[in-house]
Amino acid sequence: MQMVHVYIHVKPEAVDAFREATLRNARFSVREPGIVRFDLIQQTDDPTRFVLMEIYRSPEASEAHRATEHFTTWRDTVAEMMAEPRTAMRYTTVFPEAAGWELPS
Repeated sequence: MQMVHVYIHVKPEAVDAFREATLRNARFSVREPGIVRFDLIQQTDDPTRFVLMEIYRSPEASEAHRATEHFTTWRDTVAEMMAEPRTAMRYTTVFPEAAGWELPS
């Protein structure tokens, strides 16, 4: 399985609009068969900073996600809200093993 952490810094005046757009994207994303988890977290001491924590069944599922309409709509919607370009780090899950994750049916 593949985990992706996407680090996002938004403009202060865009925090609420960013949250709304990202929640909409997340709600569609968790319905994708290749996604195990799709979490949005917000930094407590700097509410302009967010992290998306995404867990995919495979690297191909991650690629498929980036081709969805809800992702491309989100990407285009939030582009001008960014204080700086978002960055992503990709990881391979070590523990728990795939069988230990709560996988949606």
